[in-house]
Amino acid sequence: MHLLLLLLLAFCGLSLSRCEEIFVPYDYSATIEASNCLDTPYKPQYNGGIIVNPDLQNGSQGWSQFGNAKVDFREFGGNKFVVATQRNQSSDSVSQKVYLEKGILYTFSAWLQVSIGKSPVSAVFKINGEGKHAGSVVAESKCWSMLKGGLTVDESGPAELYFESEDTTVEIWVDSVSLQPFTQREWNAHQEQSIDKARKGAVRIRVVNNKGEKIPNASITIVQKRLGFPFGSAVAQNILGNQAYQNWFTQRFTVTTFENEMKWYSTESVRGIENYTIADAMLRFFKQHDIAVRGHNIVWDHPKYQSNWVTSLSRNDLYNAVKRRVFSVVSRYKGQLAGWDVVNENLHHSFFESKFGPNASNNIFAMAHAIDPRTTMFMNEFYTLEDPTDLKASPAKYLQKLRELQSIRVRGNIPLGIGLESHFSTPNIPYMRSGLDILGATGLPIWLTEIDVKAPSNVQAKYFEQVLREGHAHPHVKGMVMWTAYSPSCYHMCLTDGNFKNLPTGDVVDKLLREWGGLRSQTTGVTDADGFFEASLFHGDYDLNISHPLANSKAYYNFTFTSDESSSQTQPSIFVFSV
Repeated sequence: MHLLLLLLLAFCGLSLSRCEEIFVPYDYSATIEASNCLDTPYKPQYNGGIIVNPDLQNGSQGWSQFGNAKVDFREFGGNKFVVATQRNQSSDSVSQKVYLEKGILYTFSAWLQVSIGKSPVSAVFKINGEGKHAGSVVAESKCWSMLKGGLTVDESGPAELYFESEDTTVEIWVDSVSLQPFTQREWNAHQEQSIDKARKGAVRIRVVNNKGEKIPNASITIVQKRLGFPFGSAVAQNILGNQAYQNWFTQRFTVTTFENEMKWYSTESVRGIENYTIADAMLRFFKQHDIAVRGHNIVWDHPKYQSNWVTSLSRNDLYNAVKRRVFSVVSRYKGQLAGWDVVNENLHHSFFESKFGPNASNNIFAMAHAIDPRTTMFMNEFYTLEDPTDLKASPAKYLQKLRELQSIRVRGNIPLGIGLESHFSTPNIPYMRSGLDILGATGLPIWLTEIDVKAPSNVQAKYFEQVLREGHAHPHVKGMVMWTAYSPSCYHMCLTDGNFKNLPTGDVVDKLLREWGGLRSQTTGVTDADGFFEASLFHGDYDLNISHPLANSKAYYNFTFTSDESSSQTQPSIFVFSV
């Protein structure tokens, strides 16, 4: 066995690409049925990983009491599971001891049920006396719900997995538990494999003469002039008239969000007096540079960010003001935007619900859709990916609200989108990936809408790169916008200094853009004996230069290479050009 391991390590050292074949593949699946629960749980992912007796087929093996709960091992319909009952504290439950290693990324899943009603249940790992949350789900009675999450640890050592619910009146039922460790190298391999599948493809360029005859040994230069994957940054009005800022921005990005200029308190600071001058000028500028704009936002559910005149209105006057606001901004920019953030942050906040009742946000979504029916309407929320302890906006709670919006009765379905702000401090990358898995199972487009990292300067750029890489690599993410509008102070982070020279975070952006084919990345080569040249390219727009010195001929073309998500075809896309 030791000899086999040594041979394997030597083999891996010689060939990373070959060694990748033995990496444990990542399971991006998550079960989110319409009711979010099933009569019988699925088998544990990764056969349980490092969890002992993950499907409870061996009774109590590996499992024990946590706190003062009573633990029962039950069976129903041939399915065996463990139950924590007689709970007096939120953490009273069932547990298993594990050993966690620093530098390892852990993905976690379990199937949960409660004895009555519905209750949020969290998975927690007790490490050095402190609890580290790995994820949560809204568990239900009479059926099983899948919890998916993940974690990393700051130091290696023993830990104890347990489950937690603030509702101590419920029993917690547990089955099909999995904790799968991945090395950083494996995690990176998952990202590369996903990028190859979701963001890139093989292209075969064939060069022929005007008779259609193949031309071997023709020189090929391919320059990517535009990324296919939408990637950009927020901006403020100070980009208008600032040539250095404009040059820096337009060379890099394909999408933007106005930090404040489209918000209600900016366009109607005084009741009845609307002013869209700045937002209009910004939109014109970005249209001229073929940069898409996200509509941010129609209304904001935070009471702190309402104009004084709004908060002073009676209920009826406020309702009419909201209707006017929705009609005003949505009709003005109808069909011109990449999406609308409709009722911003309404999992955490409830200003309009407090005035109009629990259906307030549903009604505002319906109003906006009626005016601009073809533009995607986004829920936009923070801490869904960033903080597993924030149960208000967990992926499970996000799904609940999303289902409410999907149930709105309007003519045609509202095209909904998932907006995840992504304001990180110390990123929990496995939890981030699992959250994207869960929400991606809806089939709706996911955008990371306000990415930044609030962290000490010595780790900020590193954490920022981790988040951007994970977002770009995830197959369900359709676009990313960083919350990095330049100002002397910025929000949590800047990309440049005042002279638009990159800071370390800006260097991260440029490094990734080059990896992803941006900043006019070049691919060169010559055609083979049959006139073909093949390359692996990121989706996007390209310039093509073909020359053949012997024939003294040159030709210039442009082409667009896009993904065909409806096709399972793995053959290269073929483009034929004459010279």
